[in-house]
Amino acid sequence: MNILEKCFKLKENNTTAKKEIYLGIVTFLAVSYILAVNPEILSSTGMDRGGVFYATAIAAFIGTIIMAFMANYPFVLAPAMGLNAFFAYSVVMTMGYSWQIALFAIVLEGVIFFLMSVTSVREKIINAIPLQLKYAMGAGVGLFITLVALKNAYIIRAHDVTFLTIQDFFGDAFNTAGISAILAFGGILITALLMHYKAPGAILLGILITWGLGMIFQLAGVYHVVPEEGFRSLFPNFSFSAMAESFRGFRDLVGSAFHVSEWTCVGTEKTGWNLLFSVNFVIICLSFLFADFFDTVGTINGAVVNTPLMKKDGTIPHLRGALLADSIATFAGGILGTSTTTTFAESAVGIGAGARTGLASFTAAILFLVSLLLAPVFLALPGFATAPALIIVGYLMLKSVIHIDWDDIPGAIPAYLLIVGMVFTYNISDGLGLGIIAWTFLNFNIKGRVNWLLWVLTLAFIAKYIFL
Repeated sequence: MNILEKCFKLKENNTTAKKEIYLGIVTFLAVSYILAVNPEILSSTGMDRGGVFYATAIAAFIGTIIMAFMANYPFVLAPAMGLNAFFAYSVVMTMGYSWQIALFAIVLEGVIFFLMSVTSVREKIINAIPLQLKYAMGAGVGLFITLVALKNAYIIRAHDVTFLTIQDFFGDAFNTAGISAILAFGGILITALLMHYKAPGAILLGILITWGLGMIFQLAGVYHVVPEEGFRSLFPNFSFSAMAESFRGFRDLVGSAFHVSEWTCVGTEKTGWNLLFSVNFVIICLSFLFADFFDTVGTINGAVVNTPLMKKDGTIPHLRGALLADSIATFAGGILGTSTTTTFAESAVGIGAGARTGLASFTAAILFLVSLLLAPVFLALPGFATAPALIIVGYLMLKSVIHIDWDDIPGAIPAYLLIVGMVFTYNISDGLGLGIIAWTFLNFNIKGRVNWLLWVLTLAFIAKYIFL
């Protein structure tokens, strides 16, 4: 315990090893769906699915373990949802670039972010954001992860007219999406009751109970396994041959970002290094940079606001270490064979429940390493089991809106636009952009509210919406 105290300063942060380890497990379980989803998305480009699983787990381990020791913060890093879809569906499948050169773009992004972090550029930008907007980020990220959870649990679904609608629980999809949604809603109620009665490990218990109920429904024939629609067996399926094949796929994936002979693009005769100097490739790199940068800004601020991890003036101590971990993880992820690795919004699950040190992220990092040996277990963990944890934490994070001065129109309107922007654009970065632009134009004539960095950010977001 003395070693843990020395490394993570538990007493100074008013926490205990037991609490941090528990919340590290909870955070890992909330994030673990990425181990199944990321391979599913990236394999659509032709990348080996099993290989991407290993790349995802190892990249997450590297980023999270660095976060634990370099910053002593309870953040978990993993390949980002949204950016993995942009990588697969936009860069590779729509624009026609090979996945090898797309990975090289990720490596470049990591190098640039590392330089920005070393020179404190990213740190200064984060600390320049007004406190009102930081409170709004807490609520925005909370609602964002709630929307992700509702979608992953099939409680809501797309609709041609209303964009979103509630699941038809007892319709044709009852045995797949319907029962998943019912189990998720039941899990929310179970977790809420456990929290109300102060049951130890309420969030983790909620996940495990919901998963267990799902297994019972599968055995009873109520939950149907339909892998092609994303409804896999809820029971782990251990197969040594499958694991060996996945490892071979990973071995071939590592370093493929530097296979210059495989840098190609549909519709052009240019190959190899010649592709790097095309306008489209520059746009791709800028898009990755912009989205990753401001996703990280929004996630870190949103998760720590209204906690002891943020000072009263809105600044975050030891921020440079967190940003360095983020940039190194992206660089490593590109080399290993996965899309942009960044600070995960679901880190708020642990922080919202009281995680305060890197011991929580260290625990999660070790579990990412363990997942390499227990891949079938984590691939079997369903979205409807982790959704209740995300939704409950979303509720906890929403409380930060009480610190916003809603009578101050120039400050409150940008905060409001930031919150709704994160949710309705399904993008943390875009929500932050709307908030910053609105803040600058509504407050530029009020002394002390708009500094030169906010003007730079405003112009950067405007340029992004025009050109990217």
